[in-house]
Amino acid sequence: MGYKFKDKEEFKEEFKTRIIAKYGRSIEQSHITEKYMVLGTMIRDYAAMNWKASKEEIAKKNEKQMYYFSMEFLVGRLLTNNLMNLGIYDIVKDGLNDLGIDINELEEMESDAGLGNGGLGRLAACFLDSLASLGYAGHGNCIRYEYGLFKQKIVDGKQVEVPDQWLKLGNVWEVRKPKHAVNVKFYGSVEMEMDIYGKAKINHVGAQIIRAVPYDMEVVGHNTNLTNTLRLWSAEPAEDASNSQEFGEYIRDVIAINQNVYPDDSTEAGRYLRLKQQYFFVSAGLTALIKAHLRVYDTLDNFAEKNAIQLNDTHPVLAIPELMRILMDDYLYEWDDAFRIVQEAVAYTNHTVLSEALEKWPVNMVRTLLPRIYMIIEEIDRRYCYDLNYKYYRSDLINSTRIIIDGQVHMANLAIIGSHSVNGVAALHTHILINDVFKNQYAIGPQKFNNKTNGITHRRWLVYSNPQLKALLDKTIGESYIEHPQDLEKLMNYVDDVQVQEEFLQVKLERKKILAAYIKEVTGIEVDVNSIFDVQAKRLHAYKRQLLNVMHIIYLYQKMKEDPNFRIFPRTFIFAAKAAPAYTFAKKVIQLIHAIAERVNNDPDISQYMKVVFIPNYGVSIAEILMNAADVSEQISTAGKEASGTGNMKFMMNGAITLGTLDGANVEIVDRVGYDNALIFGLKVEDVETMKRANSYNVWDYYNHIPHLKKIVDSFIDGTWSDNKDEFKIIYDELMFKNDEYFLLADFDAYQATQARIREHYKDRHHWARMCLVNIAKSGYFSSDRTIEEYARDIWHLNKITVK
Repeated sequence: MGYKFKDKEEFKEEFKTRIIAKYGRSIEQSHITEKYMVLGTMIRDYAAMNWKASKEEIAKKNEKQMYYFSMEFLVGRLLTNNLMNLGIYDIVKDGLNDLGIDINELEEMESDAGLGNGGLGRLAACFLDSLASLGYAGHGNCIRYEYGLFKQKIVDGKQVEVPDQWLKLGNVWEVRKPKHAVNVKFYGSVEMEMDIYGKAKINHVGAQIIRAVPYDMEVVGHNTNLTNTLRLWSAEPAEDASNSQEFGEYIRDVIAINQNVYPDDSTEAGRYLRLKQQYFFVSAGLTALIKAHLRVYDTLDNFAEKNAIQLNDTHPVLAIPELMRILMDDYLYEWDDAFRIVQEAVAYTNHTVLSEALEKWPVNMVRTLLPRIYMIIEEIDRRYCYDLNYKYYRSDLINSTRIIIDGQVHMANLAIIGSHSVNGVAALHTHILINDVFKNQYAIGPQKFNNKTNGITHRRWLVYSNPQLKALLDKTIGESYIEHPQDLEKLMNYVDDVQVQEEFLQVKLERKKILAAYIKEVTGIEVDVNSIFDVQAKRLHAYKRQLLNVMHIIYLYQKMKEDPNFRIFPRTFIFAAKAAPAYTFAKKVIQLIHAIAERVNNDPDISQYMKVVFIPNYGVSIAEILMNAADVSEQISTAGKEASGTGNMKFMMNGAITLGTLDGANVEIVDRVGYDNALIFGLKVEDVETMKRANSYNVWDYYNHIPHLKKIVDSFIDGTWSDNKDEFKIIYDELMFKNDEYFLLADFDAYQATQARIREHYKDRHHWARMCLVNIAKSGYFSSDRTIEEYARDIWHLNKITVK
């Protein structure tokens, strides 16, 4: 049902009617979950007319569409976002208020959608928001995970993983579409026969067949009628699932596919499952996409003209051989024609420079699970090697750039060979891809490589989540920045205005009070809102160097305990991070943070100057109150390791100062705000590379010759933080016996000195406010609207669509 309500009276009538129709109760009798469910479906239905009109307009105008294949879409809560984007938030809020319902209580009922893990998934969600808001037809494809990554609990100072049951109230935003269900095949074998025209016909026999059923969610843009689709695929038993598998075992296999994001890949069964997930959603998505194309056009010859496919990292790269399979086996295209269509349609985004994160799959696993797909990968590889030998005369590059190397399928190489565009996600990242990680691939096809610096949707991360800052901006520079984020630059005219500086400091204080209340409620820790809020919020990983932050806290604690005259400006160190369940080192760092917090926060000499807080179960909703309360944004990864980062942009946009290395998008942040308005320290990429090449770094030199570093490192094994001296030995070992792989000791003194500069800056309140305002003014560039405009112009070649 699609309908519109003009005012709050119409809204109230419809709301009352629906409560009765759905639950047979009055509003007074209905439970809060029932009110939430009804409100959600009302908003979904409100946008449904735009959804229908969008599909019709795209088909009528024969417009090109983009499909974003990603294993993750961290869309966060959608109730507020959709109401705001539709422009009906106030009508609904006031109408509910008249009915005695607080909209904030209903907003709290919604779970964060458990459709991912971190920056990759949040980026995908920002892209969907920007695509719709800018008027581009761009849709998402993912898996409908039953459970999110995990819900993080802290028990006795340690991370414990419990199921993230994000669907416990259902998902009010989705519409099940069984008519678009498709079959996906695994295992079995491939038989070939000649048809009557002498052409080879492929039969995939004895396969395990699993039904993929789509659940569609509307993607509502800001102040536009264009409404796109996020399609989530769910695995269900197929009616013709006959491959001699025992029924119970088959059902378990089906359920496992969408049970949770990123199954543990430390076991063979887990690796098979992850590969299965990857093929499942690309096969289903492409089969449905081909069918949709053929409903409008009578040929697939123009498939690449009308459809752009973007692969978000290597997880969906099986889309390349799968699209080949569909074109050749189902629609009888010859190889060359099929490969041309695939290359023209597909583009690949790389998100990492860490070689261990570039996916590789054992040949035997791919061949067993996906026999036909493996045949096609093998043939792409064979033809590629032939071309390098006889077309390009670059046989010297075969072994480093081909797909199948040493019994493994290299997914990034498959992605580069099978696509027309390869992009990095920050200027420095793309530079490293071209000059290091993919330098041989670049030598063969330089025209494919380009940069698209990441962005964030400023509507969610500033306009909706920080109403206090929005009010100040609206009053100071007007509201044009909501649709044109580059207009934040107008704030540069006011950065020296003492009145605006004062008002900004008040805004920041309000946000800090909101966060402080949350910290008290969740952790029981009282924090001083007048202290510096120093925040590091991101996935816990050695290269992101949460441990460097921890070592600095230990340094300050030890120094204050030794010297009664040394005291710091009050500081609250806030961490938020999940560690992968099997990542022992990362989980130990979380335990260490809690051990330090226990000591520091309960030390009467120290706690008035310093508190340490760990916020559990970090996700989108927590980020929305954490990032706008921060004074300092910790972005301290080893130079050359972080592809881009988007947290750094969210902090910046809300007026936090970046404390960071010249890594990822930090480089571009500093380019815009200048070194006076960011706090940059440490080794640069070329310094790290020089030390690695010369093999000149020795962690023991630092340990043996710098007493305060020795004292910090020794505290991991001398019983300082635990009665059991071996409790944190793994951290000591990681640093000292792996030669400090991420250069923490090398960067420590520069980091500590830069931290000391923060205290000096912060004491001059107006100078600090000016720095923050410059960051906000320069943050418009980092809106995902700008990123999407670049993708649409350079890679996808999309036109804007107006839906009446």
